[in-house]
Amino acid sequence: MARCSVILVTYNSAACIEACVQALASQDCEIVVVDNASLDDTVARVRRLTQQVPLQLLTISRNIGFAGGVNHGARAASGDVLLLLNPDAIAEPRAIQGLRECLASSGAAAVGGVLFESDGHIAKGFVFRRLPTLRSLLCEVLLVNQVWPENPVNRRYRCLDSDYSLPQPVEQPAGACLAITRSAWDKLKGMDTAFYPVWFEDVDLCARLLGSGEKIWYCPAARFHHSGAHSVGALKFRQKQEFWYANMLRYARKHFARWKVLALRGGIVTGMGLRMLASLLGGKPEGVALGNAMRSYARVAALAMRSAE
Repeated sequence: MARCSVILVTYNSAACIEACVQALASQDCEIVVVDNASLDDTVARVRRLTQQVPLQLLTISRNIGFAGGVNHGARAASGDVLLLLNPDAIAEPRAIQGLRECLASSGAAAVGGVLFESDGHIAKGFVFRRLPTLRSLLCEVLLVNQVWPENPVNRRYRCLDSDYSLPQPVEQPAGACLAITRSAWDKLKGMDTAFYPVWFEDVDLCARLLGSGEKIWYCPAARFHHSGAHSVGALKFRQKQEFWYANMLRYARKHFARWKVLALRGGIVTGMGLRMLASLLGGKPEGVALGNAMRSYARVAALAMRSAE
C-alpha cells in the first residue's frame, strides 16, 4: 500500500503540535513539519520531539502562507500519498491507514477524513462541502446565512443533509485533513501560493483536481479530532476580513465567468454596507471596536471595487 507523508504547516502552534505529532508517531507515515516563522516556541518543541519521533523539521525565515508551506513540505516528502493535516488535528489510531485504504478502494485521487469538534460531534458543514457557487457566496456576503442559516442554498453548499457515516464522493473536503496522491499533486503543481496567507487554497486545489477528471472521496473510517483555527484565530479582525474576501475574489476570478465575478464584487460592496449599518445599530462583531469594524468593512468594499488583478 502507498506510503503516506503527513505535512504539518505550523505557525505559532506550540499549544497543539506535540499532541498532533505524538498521535501520528505510532502510525505508518512520514512526518514533515514546516514552520512558517513562528514567534512562539513551536520550533523548540518540535526539536525536542525529534528525540522521540522520527520527523523532518523545515524552518522558514518568513511566513509564506499555508499554500507555500505545504508546497515546501511536499518537495521534501518521500511518500506516494501526501496528507495535508492541520497541527490542531489529532489522529485516532489507524486514521492514516483508513485514508490509504480509502484511496485504494475508491480509486480517488484525494480523500478527506471525518473531523470531530471539541464536544465530540462531527463538524458538519466543515468536514466536506460542495464547491462554492455565485449563489452560495452571495448568501454569505449578503448576510443571508447569518439571518437564515438553514436556507436551501446554504444547506446544499455545506452538505448539511448528508449522511456522514457513509463513504461517498465529495467535492471539497476540509483542507485541515486532505490526502492526495503524489501523481495528482504533481499534475496540479501543488497549491496556488497566490492564496496568501490562508483561505480558499484548498478549495482551489479541489476545483482543479475535479476539473482534471479526478475523483475526491470522504472516508469516515479515518477519524480526527480538530480544535480549529488556532493560527487564524490570532489574526486581527481587519486581517481576517481582508484575507478572506481577497482570496474569495481570487478564487472567483480563476473559476467563475466574468459576469459572476462582477456580481460577486457588487455583492461584497453591498454586504459591507449592510455590516456597517448593523454595526451602527449595535450589531458589531463581539470584541471589536466600532471604529475598527467600520474601517475594516470600508477597506473590504474598496478592495472589491478595485479592478481585477
